[in-house]
Amino acid sequence: MRETLRITEIFHSLQGETSRMGLPTVFVRLTGCPMRCSYCDSAYAFTGGETLHLDDIMAKIAAFGCKTVCVTGGEPLVQKGVHLLFARLCDAGYSVSVETGGGEPIAGVDPRVSRILDVKTPASNEMQNMHWPNLDEVNANDEIKFVLVNRADYEWARDLLREKQLDQRAPVLFSPVWESLPPQQLAAWVLEDRLPVRMQVQLHKILWGEKQGV
Repeated sequence: MRETLRITEIFHSLQGETSRMGLPTVFVRLTGCPMRCSYCDSAYAFTGGETLHLDDIMAKIAAFGCKTVCVTGGEPLVQKGVHLLFARLCDAGYSVSVETGGGEPIAGVDPRVSRILDVKTPASNEMQNMHWPNLDEVNANDEIKFVLVNRADYEWARDLLREKQLDQRAPVLFSPVWESLPPQQLAAWVLEDRLPVRMQVQLHKILWGEKQGV
């Protein structure tokens, strides 16, 4: 029996976040997520989707002629078959990243995959479901992302960054919630506190707005 995954969409776009911002990328969005973050922008991936065999997923990815792939969701690590997808992609020479909400252990992810770990802040309303040992698993091949709703979120993330010296483990990203925290304000805070982080905005939303398939 061939392995299958539940897929919401596979599309080709520019990476809007992380240090790969602006890079043409094939996105594989898996269906399903146990979290309900207050700022979620992909709730359409909670349910539905299409069951696809791994071979068919690989064929759809190959058709775009792009060697950079981002596996996202939903929460991609909920579907255990995703680890076979990681292996197939890496074996085929793709540069692969996975965007995880942090609620599932990342320790078993193929070491060739860059793990983008979203750390849940107080305003996310999902701190209790964060798998906190993940912070001890990240390395220089990964990235730690804080999605910030307000000043309280920022101060909490700043203090955690300093307490655990997260920038010594992996690159750290601070991202303002779209149309909630003005990016200019976050930029001012980062500079004022001399934080060793990369501030990011969501490029895809700036280019195309908040919609599916970009």
